[in-house]
Amino acid sequence: MEKIRFTSDELQEETEFFVLEQTKLNGVSYILVTDSEEDDAECLILKDTSAEEEKESIYEIVEDEKELSAILKVFEELLEDIEIER
Repeated sequence: MEKIRFTSDELQEETEFFVLEQTKLNGVSYILVTDSEEDDAECLILKDTSAEEEKESIYEIVEDEKELSAILKVFEELLEDIEIER
């Protein structure tokens, strides 16, 4: 599992996540990440909000319920062996 590091501009701290899956929907990149490799880990869906010319990606947590439901269905199909609870 790929591990990525995020830096919060507000808190000036780094957080590491494991990438479970990534996909693109309507031209927007999304990643499903978890804080642990253990079975009952917490996961987040992050959305790439950076401009195309940006050198580094900028990810934000998907909080809109309609968008979250749509992308969650995509990830559930991609990850048949993983159960995602809301």
